[in-house]
Amino acid sequence: MMSFVRRLFRWTNRLFIPTAVPEQQGNFAPESSALHTTLIDNILLLQTIFSKAPDLVVRTFIYKQTESQAALVYLSGLSDKNSINNNVLRQLMFHKVDTDGAELPVTLGLMNTMSTWESIETAILQGYSILLIDGLPHAYAMDTQGWPQRAISDSQIEASLKGAHQGFIETDSQNIALIRRYISSTELKIKEYYIGRRAKSKVSLLYLEDVALPDLLQEMESRITKLDVDCILNTGELAEYIEDNAFSLFPQFITTERPDTAASQILQGRICVVLDRSSSVLIAPMSLISFFQGIDDYSSRWPVASFLRLLRILACFVAAFLPGIYIACISFNYELIPLDLILSIGQFRAAVPYPPLIEAFIMEIMLEMLREAGIRLPAPVGQTVGIVGGIVIGQAAVQAGIVSNLMVVIVASTAVASFILPNYDMASAIRLIRFPVMIIASLFGIVGIIAAYMILVAHLINLKSLGQSYTSPITPIRMRDWKDGFVRLPLWKMINRPQSIRTLQKKRMGSKRNEGDDN
Repeated sequence: MMSFVRRLFRWTNRLFIPTAVPEQQGNFAPESSALHTTLIDNILLLQTIFSKAPDLVVRTFIYKQTESQAALVYLSGLSDKNSINNNVLRQLMFHKVDTDGAELPVTLGLMNTMSTWESIETAILQGYSILLIDGLPHAYAMDTQGWPQRAISDSQIEASLKGAHQGFIETDSQNIALIRRYISSTELKIKEYYIGRRAKSKVSLLYLEDVALPDLLQEMESRITKLDVDCILNTGELAEYIEDNAFSLFPQFITTERPDTAASQILQGRICVVLDRSSSVLIAPMSLISFFQGIDDYSSRWPVASFLRLLRILACFVAAFLPGIYIACISFNYELIPLDLILSIGQFRAAVPYPPLIEAFIMEIMLEMLREAGIRLPAPVGQTVGIVGGIVIGQAAVQAGIVSNLMVVIVASTAVASFILPNYDMASAIRLIRFPVMIIASLFGIVGIIAAYMILVAHLINLKSLGQSYTSPITPIRMRDWKDGFVRLPLWKMINRPQSIRTLQKKRMGSKRNEGDDN
């Protein structure tokens, strides 16, 4: 009998609900479909939409306020059962308020009214509980979200010595709360969007309304709202969809797991993009020099921070060009090497049967394999593999005559230099750049390295981040921003926000410094 009722309901439903549903949306009911006033019809349609979903719970009961039939629908794995039992079901079944029935006797902070099946379907998939009451043409969505989530812990990628030890998690509300802890201002605005055809992904834009440039915000909104994909799972995918140049090795957005870093960038006038289900956020627009700045730079004395920044820039050049310079000097430009050193190199390379390029490729690829193995293995085992494997393989390769001693030193120096860079995405780009540099160096020597450097500089100058210059404040030259560029001057010297961001409010602090008593 029930199967006949279901077939009859589906047949009558086709007469009133259009069937031209886009295949890629994955929804049973179109956006314009409205709820029925009969509870059984609504329950049957919900069970049809969520067919083969054993975690769908439909709890029917008598609504005490009106003595009518009601049902609470939710997904068991995405909802908090204690909140449902204590704050919803117990209140609806046993309590009655002195109103005309428009107010529900529930003790929840957030409750919305919904009248379309698409909104109801989206709410259920996001962990909300849907209350259906017989005779009402609308439903109530109650905030009973309670999916599994991990506790807030320190960032595993962006370690800090003197900064905060809190990192983002995979829940956007918690991540936004962490940022609000640093920026407790009503000017911190949040815009929310839902993107994705098959699975909705919630994207939130955080910015200071009186600081951020409206043109930048509009550009970011335009890029996000124009996305037409099934689903976006992490910030890496989102960055690739909305970045200016998808074929560039260099990251155009900063991806961070640290709320203090995100808050610092928002205060400078940038836009923070928070994606639900992702443990990192995007910051835009960014410049090249920003990838060499660490959060500890602002917790340390300014001479120390300046030295560390110069060291990172030097490490960038070492990681990108040192193997190529070695190959060029060994293959073409012998005159650049001191005589004593070249005799020593010739003695070590006498037993190596490969040219310098093949020698360098063998060691660099082996280094990358050890690096990836150390990341994928558990932490104690990974550290052992990275250290012991590097020593054993390097020593065995030298004794076997595959590589020379100096090549091991060059590769080890390159690896250490790449580890110094504070941003993982930038460090990965530098790691890849050295391979084409080595090939060019083996073909054209020092001239080839200079040509590769010029091509790299031209590419960086042409690169944009959210439409802004990627190489600012170097090109175009903005001397005021150099106070927080290659070096970091004292904080009381950085009165204005960066010019490259073009903020509404230029000043971020007073022009006078409170000096101590010299007596």
